[in-house]
Amino acid sequence: MIPFDGPNPTERSGRIILLGSTGSIGVNTLEVIRHLREVCGIEYQVAGLAAGRQTGLLAEQAANFGVDHVATSENAENSSELDGISRVLRGPQAATELVETVARPGDLIIGAIVGAAGVEPSLAAVRKGCDLGLANKEALVAAGRIVMDAARRSGARIIPIDSEHSAIFQCLQSGRRREDVAGLVLTASGGPFREWDVARMRRATVEEALNHPTWSMGRKVTIDSASLMNKALELIEARWLFDMGADQLDAIIHPQSIVHSFVEFIDHSVIAQLSPPDMKLPIQYALTWPARAGGCADRTDFSTFSDLLFEPIDHQKFPAIRTALEVISGPDSAGAIFNAANEVAVEAFLDRRISFGAIPDSIRMTLERCQPGPISSLEEVWEADREARRVAADCLASTAGT
Repeated sequence: MIPFDGPNPTERSGRIILLGSTGSIGVNTLEVIRHLREVCGIEYQVAGLAAGRQTGLLAEQAANFGVDHVATSENAENSSELDGISRVLRGPQAATELVETVARPGDLIIGAIVGAAGVEPSLAAVRKGCDLGLANKEALVAAGRIVMDAARRSGARIIPIDSEHSAIFQCLQSGRRREDVAGLVLTASGGPFREWDVARMRRATVEEALNHPTWSMGRKVTIDSASLMNKALELIEARWLFDMGADQLDAIIHPQSIVHSFVEFIDHSVIAQLSPPDMKLPIQYALTWPARAGGCADRTDFSTFSDLLFEPIDHQKFPAIRTALEVISGPDSAGAIFNAANEVAVEAFLDRRISFGAIPDSIRMTLERCQPGPISSLEEVWEADREARRVAADCLASTAGT
């Protein structure tokens, strides 16, 4: 099994701490936990929940699952929704503090906070020897070497929740050796603009970009999927999860989202994982791994296999893929710069300050103006992140009308 070749890990405790509980992954995770309890008789204790500003939903989740420890990035002390919960942590470091004070070795931490805000709590989880069910791809895009080194030292296992990485993880079970793997191919639905020409796509509105044909996700991830930036970030994540170089990674458009990834071996055999596009399946596998349990996701309808399509990615229309492969081959801080520039650009697009086409343009300009280098600490990650955000903001002014 790759890449978990560190010390012998601690056995799972049955306790779960869910970071990002009010987002799409978080809500689905709680649905899976309820299913496993009620249908499969598998008990999990939800020991902690962390969320952003949706304190009302957070309070409801805590009540439903008997959770005494919660964290919220919302600083307001006069919020009454969380009254009655034993311990409430607040502020931008609350999720990390929750992990550091409540988690125990052997707990499973579900990292589903969106964006760079999920990096520190993910790192805190693996440093404590907790398994990490990872849906926050930015943790590895921005700080991959640091997180993976920490996991190897502690014996923590990182179980991917992104459907593509979960697919690869499943294909690599049964003791397959790292040296037997020739390459990985991730699939992308192509988003709402798969059949649009470049000029039309660059003028797309926020509403058009949010109209994803396959997946129901948060706004930021949905915009990333429309530009294929989400797939670009996933390629960088796969580089760290599975110890692959840029020449061993690729992506292909598959609009039905039934095949989630391919693994090619050195004898040219290819194994794929197939399932309907439902995030509850990879979430459940992260919870029950290495075992499986009766599923709460839909079963595969094999009659749909008669029209599965696969198309090469047009790199002129979706330049994020080529840029990601360059980032993988570059110095470590290139990932942090790439991620930060994208977050700045997506926010500006959602605020209607720039065009859709300006997103990849500003990211490319930011990478060219910044100076990527090696990273040996989380402080250096944040230094690269801050500089990239400053440069990206400057770049947006020059790309606003394109």
